[in-house]
Parts: sequence; C-alpha cells; structure tokens
Amino acid sequence: MADGTRSTSALGRAVVADGLRTVDPVGARSAEHETNWRHGYLGHFRRLVEAGLLSREAAVTVARDGLASLHARMRVVPDDGPETALDEVFTAPAAPALHTATVTGTGAAERELSLPYRGQRLRGDDLRRRLDAWVTAGVVEPSCAEAVRAVLANPEWLDLRDQRVVVLGAGAEMGPLPSVLRWGGDVVAVDLPRPEIWRRLLRTAHRYAGRLHLPVRPGTADDDQALAAGAGADLLHRLPQAAEWLLGLDGRLVLGNYVYADGATNVRVAMAVDALTRHLQQQRADVALAFLATPTDVFAVPADAVRHAEHGYAARGVARRSLRVLSGGRLLHRNYPPGADPGINDSLVPQQGPNYALAKRLQRWRATVARDAGTMVSFKVAPPTRTRSVLRNRALAAAYAGAHRFGIEVFEPATSNTLMAALLVHDLRTGGGPAHAHPWQDEAYAAAHGGLWRVPYAPRSALGLAVLLGLGAARG
Repeated sequence: MADGTRSTSALGRAVVADGLRTVDPVGARSAEHETNWRHGYLGHFRRLVEAGLLSREAAVTVARDGLASLHARMRVVPDDGPETALDEVFTAPAAPALHTATVTGTGAAERELSLPYRGQRLRGDDLRRRLDAWVTAGVVEPSCAEAVRAVLANPEWLDLRDQRVVVLGAGAEMGPLPSVLRWGGDVVAVDLPRPEIWRRLLRTAHRYAGRLHLPVRPGTADDDQALAAGAGADLLHRLPQAAEWLLGLDGRLVLGNYVYADGATNVRVAMAVDALTRHLQQQRADVALAFLATPTDVFAVPADAVRHAEHGYAARGVARRSLRVLSGGRLLHRNYPPGADPGINDSLVPQQGPNYALAKRLQRWRATVARDAGTMVSFKVAPPTRTRSVLRNRALAAAYAGAHRFGIEVFEPATSNTLMAALLVHDLRTGGGPAHAHPWQDEAYAAAHGGLWRVPYAPRSALGLAVLLGLGAARG
C-alpha cells in the first residue's frame, strides 16, 4: 500500500483478478474494482469457479495463473536480512539441520476399517449400512460411499508401510495421523516446536502400531520428555530447514496438507506449504499430494446432487414456504436453478472471511495444476466438523448446532478424520481415483460435504436461521 503496510485485502483482490484475467477479463476488472473486499469477496470467489467451467483448459489456467500471482506477490522477510522473493527462500542457508527421531508403537496393527460414530465403532455391515444411510440422506456423494466400500473390500490396502505419509500440521484434528498409526503405517509428522503438541502425538504413537518420525534438534535424547521439548519444524520462519529434512527421508513421500492458522497468518502458512510443495516436487519425482477441502466453499456439483436438492425443495412444508415469502425471498431460496448441470454450490460463510477463502482456494489450485502435470493427487471435500477452530467462532458454532434442522450433518472430529483417512487410502491404492474430463469432477469425486450440496436451500439463505436455532438449543 502507499503507506508501506501490507494489506491482505489488496493481495486477495489482486490474486483473484490475476486468476480470472485470461479466462474472464470482465470478472478480473470487477475484482480489481471491488471497494469492500472484506464483505464483497464472496461473488468473486464464486466467479473463479464459474470461469473455470468453460473447459478443462480454462480451469487449469485459472489455477495456474492464481498460483503464479501468489508466488510473485508474496515475499519472505527474514529476521536478519532484506526481504526476498518467495521462490528464492530455498537458496538461503538453512538453519542447523534437523535430525530424525522414530517412535514405534506397541499396539497391534488393525487390518479392518472401522469408523467411530456416535459412541460406537462401526465395522463391516454396520459401516456399510451407515454409508447407505448417508447417501440416502444426501450427506455424502455416492462415489464417497463406493470408495469407502472398496477399502472395506480390500483390507490389505490399510497397510501403508510402503508409503511415508507426511502430515503437515500433525496436530490438526482433521489429519490422518491417528488412523495411519492405528493401521501400522509410517507417519512423518511436521508441526510447530510446541511441547504440548508433541506430547499428545507421542501418546498417540505409543498407543498404536505404526512408526512416528519426528524432526528434532541435534542432540535430542530419545525419552518422551526430551523428544517433546526438542521436536518441531517451523514452516513460516524456517522453511528451508524443514525442506532439507523432508528431502533426506527415504521412501515415497505423500505430502499431506492439514495446516491451519487464524486470520492473515492462514494465507502465509498456506503459501509456505505451497512453496515447500513445489520445491519438493522439483527435487524428487516420487512426491504424491493430499489435500482436504472445506465444504464451506464454492464447488461445481453433479446433476444428481441438483435433482436431490430440487426434490427436497418441491417437498418443503407450508411453514418454510411462508417464511420465504415473508422474508421477501431472502431466506430459504433454492440451492440451484432447476436442471443445472453442473450446479454451483455456494457454501461460502462470510464469517470465515477472505483470508480463509484464499488459503483454501490456493490448495485447490495446487491440486488442479499438479494433477494436470501427472502427479498423484488425493483431494477430498471433508464434512462440516466440530473442530476447535470452528467452536471458537460463536456464530459458526451456533450455525453448526442448528444445521441438522436443514438436513446438514455436522461430524465429530474422530469420525471425520477416520473417514478422510480411508478415502486417502483409496486414492493411494487406485492412483488418485478415476480420471475425469474436467477438474470440477475431480473435486466432486467422493465428496463428504455433510449435505451442503444436496439440501433444498442455498446454504447462506439458511445460515441466519441455523444460527438462531443453534443459539436457542444452547440456551435450552
């Protein structure tokens, strides 16, 4: 900015415009002239998806141009030197090299997929019935249930000792770390040097059968207290150090991105991970990528999801019809135009803000570009989940509490992370799942959106009511 400060709004506006410029120049100009980015970003992020629907090439162009803009605009500001371009960060001398500590669990490896759900652990036919119920209710896409059934039918797939599953954001509630260790696999854990995180991860590692590989400072002893104090890799401030450590690991790397931070820091850490991803891909030919997408974003969805939503809209009761009329059409309007193929599901939540939207969108762009280049990519839409970060946001927590009134199922973290880990296994054993003609179909495959794609109402038109109902339930 003119006064020398750095504006995340200016960054987001410019990046969205750059992503649109080749495919949708009118949309690019509209983004550039948006005067209230904090509240006006929603339509521009939707337009990025709509512009990409023109063709496969259009979608890849939007993704490639958006990433190029981010890499050109983001800068590295070290503590003891001048700022540099993001792509030059790996040419700087790394901090002292990290060593690897390995902790082997004492449990027995599980070779049957099971899913924690509402106080039970579902296996076999019980799990199959739950998948059927979710499909019938519109909570997951049919392809999601099919993928999980394939894992159930091939229990040997759960043995991931032939992979090195790198969990960036190892302490994240949505990550696959507990499941991979439960199945006896190898997890490479990357998270901040905070002892409380590593104490929890070490307890998990001891309980299960797998091996946990930790980055530690040189000279760290091998007892749990010393490991918790000496473990960690800071992707924001010591990215070259983390990259050097990962490059030195043996075995095929599956680079899983599960990082999260609040506010503008989320964009910074997401870009650090993207720079790391590109660097590792340039240095190693065996890197696969894994991403979890938020369901509170804009996605193109199959015609079958549109028909499901239309059926529900036609069957809505008198009270909800009246509420729509009384609100002047602002509340409970239909999720899609009739017959849309594909439909556009716009589940962006204003309370999450443009920084969150940009951080999640750049991950989608990286998945699209990498898949187009032939990289094995696991990209899955995860369900709405009661994570700590969600529950800290009072309005969002209330909306989740009232969401079931509109056919949306909000998952507990243990259910979500196990389901997503099973879908990761499916992708690793099937080369990333089936090939599709267009990137939107890759994103929609095996989505577990919690019902947001198949409910009768556009999610934001029901959000306020869900908040009120959720607050009422909490007070009751």
